[in-house]
Amino acid sequence: MAQEPGGARGKTESRAVVRTVEPGSSAICAHCGAPVKFVARAQLRQVIANVYVNATWDRVEHYHADCYEEANEPYGSPNSDQGRADHR
Repeated sequence: MAQEPGGARGKTESRAVVRTVEPGSSAICAHCGAPVKFVARAQLRQVIANVYVNATWDRVEHYHADCYEEANEPYGSPNSDQGRADHR
């Protein structure tokens, strides 16, 4: 996958980020097909990928963190959510 100078992916290239699974999540894992759901006291992580096709946004895919690794990181190594602004 081509990257911009300095290693940052362009805004029209597929990319992934690691996030905590939040209450009310209703996503389905793109790798195993099971729900990516919140479990109290577990601090589970998920990988969310913005997928672009021909430089145009196509879809969002969710993965259990372990499943994303098992799938050989199809959209590259995910960025961490550290430093992410909390929008609540």
